[in-house]
Amino acid sequence: MAALIRQRRVATDSWQRLDAGATAADVPGAGPVIVPLALWHERRDALVERGGIGVWLEPSDDPATLADDLASLPLVEVRFPKFSDGRGYSIGWLLRSRYAFAGELRATGDVGRDALLGLERCGFDAFVLREGEDPERALAAFGELTEAYQGTATEPRPLFRRRLATAG
Repeated sequence: MAALIRQRRVATDSWQRLDAGATAADVPGAGPVIVPLALWHERRDALVERGGIGVWLEPSDDPATLADDLASLPLVEVRFPKFSDGRGYSIGWLLRSRYAFAGELRATGDVGRDALLGLERCGFDAFVLREGEDPERALAAFGELTEAYQGTATEPRPLFRRRLATAG
């Protein structure tokens, strides 16, 4: 089982993920479950009524299609099928900055230690590490850089603006 890091801590994952071809019949009656975007669009009202539903996005999915529903979602998961596919970073940034998503934003797939800090700067706060990654060693990634020059999803002011604000 892959390791989960949430809020910079190793955590237990209580969420069940359904596969891409899942139907409404595959949704368990209880417990938190992450459904594919297609199933969310198909059965939105029933899933909202059930509660405890998160939605996962592929890199090719448009996060704007969830904009009106984000307040009711406790979790959005973004899949990274391979390390070199950076579209998920943009999805995370859009969910946090443009659509003000406040729930758990989770990265999954080919997610390793070397990507954690960059993902966090784009708004991700939870990470399902790829198989073979040591979660305790991965946590060290968060302390490697103490300042970011560019703005981030959680601190939009670049470093020079932050310094001007504290100097004056």
